[in-house]
Amino acid sequence: MADKSKRKRPLDPASYQKRSYRQQMRAAGLVAFEVRLKETDLQILAPQEDSASALDLVRFYRNQLENHIAARPEFLTAMSPLSPDPLAPPLVREMYKAAQLAGVGPMAAVAGVIAEFVGRGLEEERGWDEIIVENGGDIYLRRQTDSTVAIFAGASPLSNKIGLRLKAGQTPTGLCTSSASVGHSLSLGRADAVTVLARSAALADAVATRIGNETKRDADINQALKVAGAIPGVAGALIVKGKNLGAWGEVELVGL
Repeated sequence: MADKSKRKRPLDPASYQKRSYRQQMRAAGLVAFEVRLKETDLQILAPQEDSASALDLVRFYRNQLENHIAARPEFLTAMSPLSPDPLAPPLVREMYKAAQLAGVGPMAAVAGVIAEFVGRGLEEERGWDEIIVENGGDIYLRRQTDSTVAIFAGASPLSNKIGLRLKAGQTPTGLCTSSASVGHSLSLGRADAVTVLARSAALADAVATRIGNETKRDADINQALKVAGAIPGVAGALIVKGKNLGAWGEVELVGL
């Protein structure tokens, strides 16, 4: 199997200030706050501010992940799936599963899985039925109303001109984006934005990486969408490359 993964480049703390898109994030009835620990940089929209609980969850899950990497160093650097470890914590097992389905290394799922597990942890602790956790463009979302998520695609003329409309019944869901031109993640393709929708945010993140790797030319868009459609658990996908766009599945596009 060809290498189909992404590895996280070291996160420059100055990049925190570059995430200006967060100033545009709004959700009626929810308040926004941020939580940062090492490479993890979350914006959370929730019924109440609770950065202390969120930070505790980030520490808890990062500790699980870091301990697993210490015991199995190839988990950090693999560019293709690894044999799963049935004794690993649930977060790590979710990453193994997503990697197997997407055909990438397990760290391709790291941002999505952290967003989801922190979001679900806050739901359970606080009894919340609405929350949005964004982790560098990878989102775990649960809403009781319809939502529109803008697509940022770097220098593409379509950037911030289109959005995905999500019905309340489609959540909780993961909505994750990979890009060859934006952010600090490594992509082997040339797409400006590949956004994937899946119930599992870990799977959405891993598949976004896989589909981004598949998209090197404009002519690759349709084939890359077919690859997304063949992966169990994927609900929809969107690819933006320059002025070209392709979509498949449960994707409702709206103009912004």
